Amino acid sequence: MVHFLHPGLSPRNIVPPDAQKDALGWCVVQEEASPYSLVNICLNVLIANLEKLCSERSDGTLCLPEHWSFPQEVADRFLGVMTWQGKLTDRTASIFQGNQMKLKLVNIQKAKISTAAFTKAFCHHKVIELDATAVHTDLPISDILSGLCSNSWIQQNLRCLLLDSTSIPQDSRLLFGQLTGLRVLSVFNVCFHSEDLANVSQLPKLESLDISNTLVTNISALLTCKDRLKSLTMHYLKCLTMTKPQILAVIRELKCLLHLDISDHRQLKSDLAFHLLQQKDILPNIVSLDISGGNYITDGAVELFIQQRPAMQFVGLLATDAGYSDFFTAKQGLRVAGGANVTQISEALSRYRNRSCFMKEALYRLFTETFSMQVTMPAILKLVAVGMRNHPLDLPVQFTASACALNLTRQGLARGMPVRLLSEVTCLLFKALKNFPHYQQLQKNCLLSLTNSRILVDVPFDRFDAAKFVMRWLCKHENPKMQTMAVSITSILALQLSPEQTAQLKEELFMAVKELLAIVKQKTTENLDDVTLLFTLKALWNLTDESPAACNHFMENQGLAIFIQVLETFSESAIQSKVLGLWAFYHLITSRRRNNIAEVRELSSKLVTEDVVKHISNLLHSKEMEVSYFAAGIIAHLTSDKQPWMTHDLQRSALLQDLYATIQNWPSSSCKMTALVTYRSFKAFFPLLSNFSQPAVQLWALWAMYHVCSKNRFIYLF
Repeated sequence: MVHFLHPGLSPRNIVPPDAQKDALGWCVVQEEASPYSLVNICLNVLIANLEKLCSERSDGTLCLPEHWSFPQEVADRFLGVMTWQGKLTDRTASIFQGNQMKLKLVNIQKAKISTAAFTKAFCHHKVIELDATAVHTDLPISDILSGLCSNSWIQQNLRCLLLDSTSIPQDSRLLFGQLTGLRVLSVFNVCFHSEDLANVSQLPKLESLDISNTLVTNISALLTCKDRLKSLTMHYLKCLTMTKPQILAVIRELKCLLHLDISDHRQLKSDLAFHLLQQKDILPNIVSLDISGGNYITDGAVELFIQQRPAMQFVGLLATDAGYSDFFTAKQGLRVAGGANVTQISEALSRYRNRSCFMKEALYRLFTETFSMQVTMPAILKLVAVGMRNHPLDLPVQFTASACALNLTRQGLARGMPVRLLSEVTCLLFKALKNFPHYQQLQKNCLLSLTNSRILVDVPFDRFDAAKFVMRWLCKHENPKMQTMAVSITSILALQLSPEQTAQLKEELFMAVKELLAIVKQKTTENLDDVTLLFTLKALWNLTDESPAACNHFMENQGLAIFIQVLETFSESAIQSKVLGLWAFYHLITSRRRNNIAEVRELSSKLVTEDVVKHISNLLHSKEMEVSYFAAGIIAHLTSDKQPWMTHDLQRSALLQDLYATIQNWPSSSCKMTALVTYRSFKAFFPLLSNFSQPAVQLWALWAMYHVCSKNRFIYLF
């Protein structure tokens, strides 16, 4: 059974076992690379279809079918997945009413549910753990406690209660005293006062307490539970009015403590940890001490403190001047959250996933450590993703995390990353873009991530949103290097959008085609045959595929004249192929679709011009098989329709004869065709095959089908 105890309170952090030291990376790879479990697949399907599967009560809430019943472990997971997906509402929470679900571990983090819905759905269960972190203000802490205490079983048996960042109505009293079975309590970032601490300290079984960033001014009440308190977290306890000796006097009495966290924001320059390290008769049983952010902390002081307490297994030293000596690497069984190396940074990212102040510090250190990284580290990338997910509105976290993600996936590193993990990171990057639309450096990082072929081709993410973003960026006239990247990404994303999605781009599509044509015109005028030109031609080719709107934009922006100029300027077959590809009826590279301008009937007549026909006729006899093949396709398509040729019938007849003679001279095998031509279906060939009055057109269609079937037989023949 997986428990969701707060990271600072969990048994793993109180007594971290050595076995976990090297397990994280392996576990992440195994989890992310493995298929989803059957239980998770079923739960996802169930949640997606909840409205269809459930009936509706008179009050508008949902009700499960009467014969349905869930085991406790599945019910707990079901609720957890609903919460994770943001699907837990008053309407859906009602399925947990009654006895069809038997819950023990209730996770409602960040849920927007009312007090009434919470009480009806969860407070009749035998709950032993409740995570209500950052629930909506409609469900304040006072109502949560009231609901829990309405069940006598929960009063005696609830063991863990997490209320971090949860609201409290003004002048409300927090009645924790009735939860007599409570062992773990976290009220991080809550309006929790010294009076509340006095009330909580009297709980008879309390062992773990987190009062970080609360309004507590005096911790003397902890002396009440000094004989049972094992874990105390009081990070950034900014309202304390006690002197350092008074605070240390209280801590000295907490002899049962195994874990103590007195970390602080570095800019506050707290010296409490410095004074603690000087004490010899304090914390005799401690195994985990967090003093990150503390001032005046040195390697020597920390080493001496640990040597006097050989049972210590963890120390937090991030944002301090300590952690850099060989002692911290050499000591067996000691884990360090710091910034000295990747191992320490990894521990910091894991420990401080909910603390933005330390998350930014750890990410900054990670960025510098991974700038020239050559080893795939999925476990680290997973921790970066967790930081991004937990702090979506924190710009420093999002920006630094995006830079770290780039370092961890650059060049060939992404190939060793699980696809599911890359998908999560990519989606988080685009979420950051939406939250910070005007922060250009964050946009650059996202653009750079999309230049990774592994991500762009293999990884699932919202390609429609990505295309909109990249096209907008393309039109900003950035420096040439960024422009080349935007063009190359556009060319690939265009292949991955459906015709319907391309049509929805509207303004972005118009601006992108206009900008791409401007780039082609500039390169042609400069007689500059570079990679940007090739990417731009490819992008235009792909954008016009099955997109009448893009074809119209192309023609409206003098695309035909620009492309004729390209053919007159450059003789390279790679450029000729891409120009013909946009005109032709079929597609190169990895497309499985028909294309392009020639298939849009109302535009076909615009292609039947003296310049176009002259260039296509010449290229039909190219020594490069691909170029000849593409030119033949254009001729076959254009000549299959008599209407554009009403005043050029003799020219059409000559073209058809030339086409027939050229195809006859092609080799019977298509082995000379190095380009991989693919189609979504053969429907586009049917009009050509049925044109019995033009054998040359039929011959080209048959040859083309033969070619793609011989190259991709498993796609088309099975």
